Amino acid sequence: QVQLEESGGGVVQPGGSLTLSCAKSGHTFTPYAMAWFRQAPGKDREFVAAITWTYGRTAYGNSVKGRFTVSRDNSRNTMSLELNNLQPEDTAVYFCATTSQVGVLSLSAMYSFWGQGTQVTVSS
Repeated sequence: QVQLEESGGGVVQPGGSLTLSCAKSGHTFTPYAMAWFRQAPGKDREFVAAITWTYGRTAYGNSVKGRFTVSRDNSRNTMSLELNNLQPEDTAVYFCATTSQVGVLSLSAMYSFWGQGTQVTVSS
């Protein structure tokens, strides 16, 4: 079984920054990709960003392009998400996910394993 654990969430003022991390552990598992999704109260889960494990190809949701940056450290089995210029509409629980399947990075159905999530709140 693969375990994913997110960290780094918190409360930040508009315009501020945070860095989220996702640590992968458990069964030996070489992912095709890892991703971040988020879900705000009363809203559907939204694709944020993804990165392929071997080549580092990235993809971003339209609402975060130019503000968020995803990266990974293969040696440490971790993925990070740098969030800049945060706005109140970025408030959500952020989840990391991983998959061994090759497919469309932005589709949540493609991901087999999920973390419990970390809360990001943007408020003045």
